[in-house]
Amino acid sequence: MPDIDDRDDETQLVRRARRGQEAAFAEIYRRHARAIHSLALRLTGNHATAEDITQECFLKMLQFLGGLRPGTPLRPWLKRVAANAAIDRLRRDKRLVALDDDEAQPANGPEPALHAESIGLLRRLTPVERTVIWLHAMEGWSHPELGRRFGRSESWSKSIVSRGLSRLRLELDEPLDEPHSHDDP
Repeated sequence: MPDIDDRDDETQLVRRARRGQEAAFAEIYRRHARAIHSLALRLTGNHATAEDITQECFLKMLQFLGGLRPGTPLRPWLKRVAANAAIDRLRRDKRLVALDDDEAQPANGPEPALHAESIGLLRRLTPVERTVIWLHAMEGWSHPELGRRFGRSESWSKSIVSRGLSRLRLELDEPLDEPHSHDDP
């Protein structure tokens, strides 16, 4: 079996993985797992859940590999599967654990100080706000799409984004030396 290297294009890797070549699947996983895990972690705020979602995505990819159109990029498809899995868990659990800063640093992401600041901002959002805002602003999901996926309306999605961002703006304007409370008017 030939070695897989970075020069192999994804179409060839998918073709080889369809034929059952484990090395091709391993290379696909190597190329995409970190990005999928990073997205799942941002959406769920929980390292173990992000690991589970990452594994689910690649298991689904194995199931649907034969049905993927040739030349279809895998990463957008995998990210969609991960986002849907995160939404399903959010809807099922109605709660998510806070992000672990040490494990949330994305590959090729911002400088550590900027990353820590962005994680701090994400922690200020509720799990639903974090997921909807991230999917809308960073992954390009539309409000109608988000509403449908959450079983809600387009206006619900717009409202979640607006309220979450407004609250963040207000919190960012608060002096850092005063204790922070969500109960203050």
